[in-house]
Amino acid sequence: MERKASEMGMNRTGIKTSPVHSKKAIEGAEKAQPSSPGDASGIWKVREEFAREQAGLGSVPPPASLKGMAKTAVDMLKGGRSTVFMDKLGQRAGFERTGVRIYEAALSKLDVFGTWEGGPSREQLEKIRLDELSHFALVKRSIEKLGGDPTALTPAADLQANLSEGVPKVLVDPRVNLLQSLEGLLTAELVDNASWELLIQLARELGHNDLADDFQRALDVEQEHLALVRNWLAAGTRLEARVGEEAAGAPV
Repeated sequence: MERKASEMGMNRTGIKTSPVHSKKAIEGAEKAQPSSPGDASGIWKVREEFAREQAGLGSVPPPASLKGMAKTAVDMLKGGRSTVFMDKLGQRAGFERTGVRIYEAALSKLDVFGTWEGGPSREQLEKIRLDELSHFALVKRSIEKLGGDPTALTPAADLQANLSEGVPKVLVDPRVNLLQSLEGLLTAELVDNASWELLIQLARELGHNDLADDFQRALDVEQEHLALVRNWLAAGTRLEARVGEEAAGAPV
């Protein structure tokens, strides 16, 4: 395992690396006048104006088939909001597709940096990648079964894409090693587990018990992913700390 984040080096980002210049910088900041009068209420008002002018993140498309329209009508009569369910299905489709990509990126990190005792193997990462692909296919089939369009970007899918934008960036950043990449995978797996739980609840409330059972099996697999990533991250972090102690001559 190379390029350890905990290694001491020439990090000059802290103010204490240059006491003389930092003192001048603080004095200059204290003498400087605000760039504009007033407080943060100005930007607050601008944000409110923009929010009132916008129509939101879009909408859930209507069913693409007569069969889908019939299912939607039945759900509405039951008091269920099938549009919410379809919105969340679109969200999962996008997230699982991204899951495939981030595990592909993790495999490339493994090729460069290797693994460690208790760390991920190629077979494990590849299996998770295929699991994510399988879950994407499951959601796609579910949307089509309900008469929806799996290629549509629903509001929840759009929101999730924005929220999770940082994880793929971390995984493809050439400065980030495999152990650091696991921080991104952990973030994704935590969201993935919680999202499947909600989707299962919605499916059962709408009477789609067959889909709920399929989603529960997917959640069971995702819980395994989460446990693996947690264990890999813990093992790698402990190992890095122990190696650091040995390098410093401290007792192990």
